[in-house]
Amino acid sequence: MLYVVTGPPAAGKSSWIQAHATARDIVIDLDLITRALSGPGAPAWNQDPTILRVAHKARYAAMHEAFELRDQVDVYLIHTLPNPKAMAKYKRLDAKLVVVDPGEQIITQRIEAMRSPEMKAVATKWYRQRARLPRPAMPQTSRDW
Repeated sequence: MLYVVTGPPAAGKSSWIQAHATARDIVIDLDLITRALSGPGAPAWNQDPTILRVAHKARYAAMHEAFELRDQVDVYLIHTLPNPKAMAKYKRLDAKLVVVDPGEQIITQRIEAMRSPEMKAVATKWYRQRARLPRPAMPQTSRDW
């Protein structure tokens, strides 16, 4: 099964996956990939743009391969801002969409405490695009296509 986990920055997408995935599952998380490609002492967030560029390419390669294995293992993909083309692909792959959103006020507090100011713009964009995504009954619910 493919799980596409979406939500604004600092929503708890990685934490949701940690609570649901097993050691045998595939987890595609850009933050984790970037940290794996970074040297000692690199920040957990607010990564260097050069390393982030390489991490994006590694993420796409991992997605391509993992999508082919989704019938053998569970695949968890974090995609903060999926565009309509990506959403259509996930639907074709029979993905389960998981929306993690503790609320805009909490997100704003978390970004101010832990993330770079640029993440406020990403959160704002996420909430603007939110109308395109299925509305969960409560935060962290999931939906079958």
